[in-house]
Amino acid sequence: MPPIHVIGGGLAGSEAAWQIAQAGLNVVLHEMRPVRKTDAHQTQGLAELVCSNSFRSDDSEQNAVGLIHHELRQLGSLIMTAADANQVPAGSALAVDRHGFSDAVTQALENHPNISIEREEIAGLPPADWQHVIIATGPLTSPALSQAVLEKSGEDALAFFDAIAPIVHFESIDLSKAWFQSRYDKVGPGGTGKDYLNCPLDKEQYEAFIDALLAGESADFKEWEANTPYFDGCLPIEVMASRGRETLRHGPMKPMGLTNAHNPDVKAYAVVQLRQDNALGTLYNMVGFQTKLKYGSQADIFRMIPGLEQAQFARLGGLHRNTFLNSPKVLDKALRLKSDPRLRFAGQITGCEGYVESASVGCLAGIFSVMEARGQDIVRPPETTAMGALLGHITEGHISRDDGAGKPKSFQPMNVNFGLFPPVEAPSKDDSGKRLKGKEKAKAKKLAMTNRAKADFAHWQVELGLHKSAAE
Repeated sequence: MPPIHVIGGGLAGSEAAWQIAQAGLNVVLHEMRPVRKTDAHQTQGLAELVCSNSFRSDDSEQNAVGLIHHELRQLGSLIMTAADANQVPAGSALAVDRHGFSDAVTQALENHPNISIEREEIAGLPPADWQHVIIATGPLTSPALSQAVLEKSGEDALAFFDAIAPIVHFESIDLSKAWFQSRYDKVGPGGTGKDYLNCPLDKEQYEAFIDALLAGESADFKEWEANTPYFDGCLPIEVMASRGRETLRHGPMKPMGLTNAHNPDVKAYAVVQLRQDNALGTLYNMVGFQTKLKYGSQADIFRMIPGLEQAQFARLGGLHRNTFLNSPKVLDKALRLKSDPRLRFAGQITGCEGYVESASVGCLAGIFSVMEARGQDIVRPPETTAMGALLGHITEGHISRDDGAGKPKSFQPMNVNFGLFPPVEAPSKDDSGKRLKGKEKAKAKKLAMTNRAKADFAHWQVELGLHKSAAE
């Protein structure tokens, strides 16, 4: 049987290659770095995290992201195995040492007997004799391949900007002003309830900070970026500030659930949080502070934050363009390009957003490719599962829905969320017979949804013979 080719060594491509190899088939993983560099990557490691180091919530009972963590683990996901082995404290989230994580993924793929890694750029469409191909080139697809795919699909790509948050050397943070605390003291995986560094601002300091953000000099747009919109889940901080002076206080700088350890009687007007970025604890990233400000402006403005006056930056924020297909129109339900079914797509290029979302689509692309290569019928995970719901959005997304103003709504990138799931019947009363209201009612509904998802996912695994031993 000829090998399956995977183009792109990010999270989706790495996961797809792993699933194929673990199923006993040969796979060639093509990664263009370091032969051709990108504007965002800094290393040649596979599955390099170029934005946040957070995989977000690990709560599989109350959060759709945590549920997709659970499903990936059930399938022996390499991405989740590496993440679990390299976690750093992050409250209720799963965050990782980005270098340790990438090193673990790279080593596992390099050492697998069924995987061959080719460091080369695939310029244009893959050769015609490649029978099964997964394109998982992510938001930084090379221009030659991107143009070839677009011409083949007959569609124009949609695009948006992703912005990268700065990373600060821990030793340069003033701990006489900053303090350790997770919001509401919540303890997460590997955490203690004191997993974030918090820098408080009073009203005067906040107003001055907002003024500086709004006046800061932004990076120039290239001609091909001029009309590119932002993805709302990754807005640059200065763009958020431009939408209203109080926006940041109700977003990444909200002070709720935090008490200043240095001055507990005074409520902060706003708070900047930093999260550990590596296992050694020597680097911290500024949570939600992705930006397109020029480097000189960034350093000056962020040093206005109490506790960061002497901050030394290991990396300043940046900006890159993210490209994705109009997937519901050009891909079939098994992620294949309708105009050339030998090409299957995975990861952010399909219109999912987020690390674990990309990995899960890569996981499914790998599994589907194995089924197809073996001549088996492709059976998708139920739409009641996190993976099934996300796959449904990608391949059957809302391209014809009205935006309320008489204009058709185009397909847009999406993080996994419970809004993608079919409705579920949830208990209306607690064990004592008391009617559930408000938060308790919402929690019961989410629990019913995740319990249903776990049961349906387990049934799908058994049906297809997929099991956790893939990770062993």
